[in-house]
Amino acid sequence: MLHESYVSQKEENVFRRWFQDDYFDLIVWYDLDTKTITGFQLCYDKNRNEHAFTWHRDSGFSHNRIDNSRSPQSYAGTPILVDDGIFPYNMVMSKFVESSGGIDAAIRDLVMEKLNEYSRS
Repeated sequence: MLHESYVSQKEENVFRRWFQDDYFDLIVWYDLDTKTITGFQLCYDKNRNEHAFTWHRDSGFSHNRIDNSRSPQSYAGTPILVDDGIFPYNMVMSKFVESSGGIDAAIRDLVMEKLNEYSRS
């Protein structure tokens, strides 16, 4: 079940919220002036094959794999987003519905709406 965690606020005029569980990380961005959601990133399958589904009001959708690999005999690098394949809509939606019962309905509904919209494109 997704629960809210502390997240540092590093950007001017942007407020972030972070929800997490064993399978998902959900970061939501708000415009401080209008108090509206401007975007979110839903990271899924965190412990096996992590991917990120991102939506932003100004730039639209992206779906990426999170590459946190490193070369042999080196320190772990900063994870980066790389292009990667087909979005597993049915699996992600099903798990999100199960996990999101405790978060704000406005956030849950927006994420589900954008997952649906992306799957139809």
